[in-house]
Amino acid sequence: MEPTENQNRLSALFSLNRRKFIQSTIAGAGAAALPILASDAEAASKTADEFKEPARNVPIKGEFDVVVCGAGPAGVSAAITAARAGAKTQLIEVHGCLGGVWTAGLLTYIFDFDKPGLTKEIKAKLDERNARRNKIADQFVYHPDEMKVLLEEMCIEAGVKFRLLTRVSSAYKDKKQLTTIVTDSKSGREAWKAKVFIDATGDGDVGAQAGNSWEIGHGGDTCPCQPLTLNTLAVVRDPAALKQFISFYTNDGDKKNWHVPAVEAFKKEIARAGITPSYGMPTLFLIRDNLVMIMVNHEYNIKAFDADEITEATVQARAEVYNIVRGLNKLGGPWEGMQIVATPEQIGIRDGRRIHGRYTVTKQDLVVGARHEDAVVRPTFGVDIHAADRKTNEVETIGRGGIKMIPYDIPLRALIAKDVDGLMMAGRCISGDFVAHASYRVTGNAVAMGEAAGAVASIAAKTNKLPNEVAWSDAAQLLTKLGMRA
Repeated sequence: MEPTENQNRLSALFSLNRRKFIQSTIAGAGAAALPILASDAEAASKTADEFKEPARNVPIKGEFDVVVCGAGPAGVSAAITAARAGAKTQLIEVHGCLGGVWTAGLLTYIFDFDKPGLTKEIKAKLDERNARRNKIADQFVYHPDEMKVLLEEMCIEAGVKFRLLTRVSSAYKDKKQLTTIVTDSKSGREAWKAKVFIDATGDGDVGAQAGNSWEIGHGGDTCPCQPLTLNTLAVVRDPAALKQFISFYTNDGDKKNWHVPAVEAFKKEIARAGITPSYGMPTLFLIRDNLVMIMVNHEYNIKAFDADEITEATVQARAEVYNIVRGLNKLGGPWEGMQIVATPEQIGIRDGRRIHGRYTVTKQDLVVGARHEDAVVRPTFGVDIHAADRKTNEVETIGRGGIKMIPYDIPLRALIAKDVDGLMMAGRCISGDFVAHASYRVTGNAVAMGEAAGAVASIAAKTNKLPNEVAWSDAAQLLTKLGMRA
């Protein structure tokens, strides 16, 4: 139906009045609360290859003792610890659940989980929920949705305020001290103030935005880096019929036979389907009942902070996983009826930014088994360097950095930013080199680092000190009081 002349006049009048209204309001106090017309915004751009965003006021969502950015294993642990210590704590997470790689990434297992504190507590509570099938000392596999619900309950019980589906987009300092972060979400752009911030984003997003120096890969700002992996959940008809292909299906017999023989057998089955997986050690884990996790994929030389590269990697990875499952189905027998039930919200990233701190954990620390008076955790997980490209993967899928690792200490100083005051790190984005990172990056260590950061941050906030001014002995005493250390 063609518009009438009156309709055209009304439309033109409405457009004119609307533009005048917005322009007059922008000139007044309400500028931050209203959208800017595209034509008005584009007028601010002076060059063809960049856009100058008009200045606007951003509402302050709140002021806190501690703001934790990233709700993965390190972030939830930091937030719970800080809140239990009495700090007013806000946790901000980009995904639609707490847990990070544990949940949104469908990791479904915990390495280096022989730690006291929250790791022990989480394990016990997951067992109460029957969230895993096998209770083997060397292996902890869990149901990711049970983990989601548990972490939400623990944060609520501790008094942690948390916001999902919210991304940190910028950070602002007063002189050298970080005072404010800005986020984007369905609620628009918001500012959050705190006395202490903890970067638990995994990729060091906050540290980089705040202007702290950092590195990735073997140093500098470019790859080669460790590859990305898209873990996948699937159901099978009868896990017992696949037990020879499932790592840690049983703890009978020699411990060395619990994992590698299953990997080799699974790899042969994939080859029998006419497929060579991009990961040289394809693995099946049984979570519970007939639910399994499949890890068969590697995406090489992807920068953790390049959205285009991550998008391409995710699409390629999902296609590969589906292709492998279809191929296994065609083999029939115990593979018949295998179905993918979920791919992750976030492809798994091993190697992102490492924010420079007041100490850098190095390969040499692992060689000598370094000890520190301000040790926050002692990793026991060996160096685990996944091949940086597919050709290397065919020769050496997992490298050990040319060393034999001796359990070593990570000092508090590696969790405190070097260039920005009021900023701490926890998890894989702490200060370390490529080889050391390949050991401490696993999630059991991330939890312990989160606890330490949360304890120090709470003390710093309540005593109006910077994190580097807090004695580790005071934080250790607090963790003992909270039941997180012996």
